[in-house]
Amino acid sequence: MSYISFSGSDKDMTLDELEEVLEKARAAGALGHRYVYAGLSTSGKIKQVRFEVGDDY
Repeated sequence: MSYISFSGSDKDMTLDELEEVLEKARAAGALGHRYVYAGLSTSGKIKQVRFEVGDDY
């Protein structure tokens, strides 16, 4: 299993960045039934997201 990760250009991600990340993840082979992993700041904002790609199941 491999992963693809993205971070916001600032400390935290914006909605526009998250939308772009989702498009890139799909293009890289992330499947809709897979889980999304997120790193959050202490204030609960998304700092980083990670998607599983490959090894379809």
